[in-house]
Amino acid sequence: MQNMTEGVHNKSGRRRIGRRGGIVSKIAAGLIAGTLLAGAGAAQAEEKVVTAVMHSGLRVIDPVITTAHIVRNHAYMIYDVLIAVDENFKPQPQMADWTISDDKLVYTLTLRDGLKFHDGAPVTAADAVASLKRWGSKDSGGQLIFDVTDTLTATDDKTLVWTLKEPFAPLIDTLAKLSALPPFIMPASVAATPSSESITSFIGSGPFKFVEDEYQPGVSVTYVKNEDYVPRSEPANWMAGGKVVNIDKVKWVTMPDTQTALNALLSGEVDYVEQVPVDLLPILDSSEDVVAEVRDPLGYQTIGRMNFLYPPFDNVKVRQAAMMAMSQKDVLGTLIGNPDYYKICGAVFGCGTPLADEAGAETLITGGDIPGAKALLAESGYDGTPVVLMQPTDVSTLTAQPIVAAQALRDAGFTVDMQAMDWQTLVGRRASQAKPSEGGWNLFFTNWGVPEVNTPLINPMLNGRGNDAWFGWPTDPELESLRKDFIRAETPEDQLAVAKLIQAHALDVVNYIPLGQYLSPQARSTKIVDMIPSPVPVFWAMKKED
Repeated sequence: MQNMTEGVHNKSGRRRIGRRGGIVSKIAAGLIAGTLLAGAGAAQAEEKVVTAVMHSGLRVIDPVITTAHIVRNHAYMIYDVLIAVDENFKPQPQMADWTISDDKLVYTLTLRDGLKFHDGAPVTAADAVASLKRWGSKDSGGQLIFDVTDTLTATDDKTLVWTLKEPFAPLIDTLAKLSALPPFIMPASVAATPSSESITSFIGSGPFKFVEDEYQPGVSVTYVKNEDYVPRSEPANWMAGGKVVNIDKVKWVTMPDTQTALNALLSGEVDYVEQVPVDLLPILDSSEDVVAEVRDPLGYQTIGRMNFLYPPFDNVKVRQAAMMAMSQKDVLGTLIGNPDYYKICGAVFGCGTPLADEAGAETLITGGDIPGAKALLAESGYDGTPVVLMQPTDVSTLTAQPIVAAQALRDAGFTVDMQAMDWQTLVGRRASQAKPSEGGWNLFFTNWGVPEVNTPLINPMLNGRGNDAWFGWPTDPELESLRKDFIRAETPEDQLAVAKLIQAHALDVVNYIPLGQYLSPQARSTKIVDMIPSPVPVFWAMKKED
């Protein structure tokens, strides 16, 4: 999977999809969709407007209370971060530079000049402190940093000083991570909102402004260029570098039916489709006006997450039986189909990463063990309690997993209550700790970009802090102890040794079920150029040609 390349021209001038072995994706004219979007009149013709079909509608717009990718993507449009990671996973200054004391206990961050919020107020160190504290109460890595924090204070308008009780070597890497909860900077008055409550003001300092009056939850969202944004001088590189905006407006529109979205792309009514199912790529063949490509060579890990609070998955043997029934090949074969676009992988930190190890994933990667699952389920004392399995119906990369898993669980002897809903409803419902019979849940599936899960500090699922953990809320002191051992590890070899212990432990207790990795093609109009390759779709740097 690491051999994936970007879409490039071949000798005949056709476009090709970057994938192992290369696939010609000539992308054809011919499918003309009817008018799907209103309001694309003369006013837009005078502006550089990019219309994008994202993988999901946007309903939640607070990037701290959820890890949903669409919310993170929204946050990168309107907020900025102190430190950002580049394509080499190296932290780079973004809003701030930093220095570290010789004893590794004091981090001094200095804001760069020209930072303003969208209402014209300057960004201050006090805003950054408040934002970091709100983020740190929710984020898995942030919680660990604040465990060893002595003080975090703004010493003047541009300087914040973070003093630790003991060294935390990955502090800068944790602040720079691109997901799942990056520490976006908000005004202090907004960041004062408890992390258990949604913010009600959406003023950032990022390269785009959120047009609240045009926001239709789950339907469309509009962003306009922030004319006062001062980008860094370095070239854009993943989340780092200069976020130079070359377009006037971005509109995200929701089209749950991918066929409709692709027809709109081919007819020129939209400019970009974030996710294209592999089996629909032929629809695009031979058009000279559209290019399909894999822009993220690392791809995604798809996973199942259980609720540890209620039966039946409060019983570790029941969780083990459920995992034993699962087959990565069945899931990925149904989800993706073409094996050139997926990889069997049992590593919780993702295959192809420095910490990859597959211990404990034997049944997952060899096709499941239904007889073994049945025996273990009988041994567990399972009493037939229904598994409330949430099934999203409007995100193409999440429709197959629940169906395949439900059948595997039934084959193993589970009673399954699969409940259909749209993804944003699922995102809201998974935050509920209500009993499954009273509006809660037992199991759901989601996807993570591999860079979001490749260490114990940024992987959201590897948090054993009970109510402060990610949805599912496991209480796991041993996991927390191992994560602290990882922080204290002084060499890459020591870190790998601890990571292997975490891998084995996570799959033994079934912290979550890694179901393999896959690549997700995107498609865009050939009018869209200079779109940077990044695990997060970003709209700075790109241009729209006439």
